[in-house]
Amino acid sequence: MSPYLGIVILLAIASGFVALTILTSVLVGPGRYNRAKYDSYECGIEPTPQPIGGGRFPVKYYITAMLFIVFDIEIVFLYPWAVAFDLMGTFALVEMILFIGTVFIAYFYVLRRGGLDWD
Repeated sequence: MSPYLGIVILLAIASGFVALTILTSVLVGPGRYNRAKYDSYECGIEPTPQPIGGGRFPVKYYITAMLFIVFDIEIVFLYPWAVAFDLMGTFALVEMILFIGTVFIAYFYVLRRGGLDWD
């Protein structure tokens, strides 16, 4: 346990600081609550009423998010592959061709659905 004693002490100090800070802000801070404090802030503009259930977002937002995730994952897999390419040989080359082919299928799907059209 002795190698971890410093980490445990730092964790205790950090937890104590967090608890002390929250307690101090509750005790010292003003307690004047009004309706404006509970309203959501939208850059100084009066908040617009939201439909029940939150309303619907256009599909292009989801397609854009899907495109970002697909290419983000592609980059995460391509960097280590590029660094260790010499060690892995032909098997890694075939696997990466299959992976990039799958990514391009997703890219063409997004392209066909209009995810790259910024109206």
